[in-house]
Amino acid sequence: MGGKRRIGLAAVLAAALAVGAVQAQEARGPVTNLPLPRFVSLKTGEGNARRGPGLTHAVDWVFTRRDMPLRVTAEHEHWRRVEDRDGAGGWVHYALLSGVRTAIVETDMVELRAQPDSRAPEVARAEAGVVARLIECRGDWCRIGAAGLRGWVPRAALWGVAPGETIR
Repeated sequence: MGGKRRIGLAAVLAAALAVGAVQAQEARGPVTNLPLPRFVSLKTGEGNARRGPGLTHAVDWVFTRRDMPLRVTAEHEHWRRVEDRDGAGGWVHYALLSGVRTAIVETDMVELRAQPDSRAPEVARAEAGVVARLIECRGDWCRIGAAGLRGWVPRAALWGVAPGETIR
């Protein structure tokens, strides 16, 4: 056999699947080389979401809430495909988006705690739908700020941060 090894078809397929799984975990945008999906926020008070990446495409949706967190799912030149927490969205020009991280409170009257601990003193409460600035996330807790108040809330009470994502 001259020192050559034979690799079975099953081994080749298993290796290909493993590479595909790693690539799926590490998806990167072809324009920015940033992770996909990722979260951003709306920089302006109004942003058109178009059917395709360009001004010639019809507007399907208009975002009307400044600082709204959005998930970027694709990139094409100066356009980003985004969606809100309900899955509504489309292609938005990158100039309308910011890397400043925000989140929407999903749990009504969630307690903001002084520390990332359910036994820590409550410093405030936030209604569902509040858009807050993400200050820090670690473990199952995120520190948010809104209306001059800051506190820690369970990550599960927010939309706009990925499971296991660390923010500092």
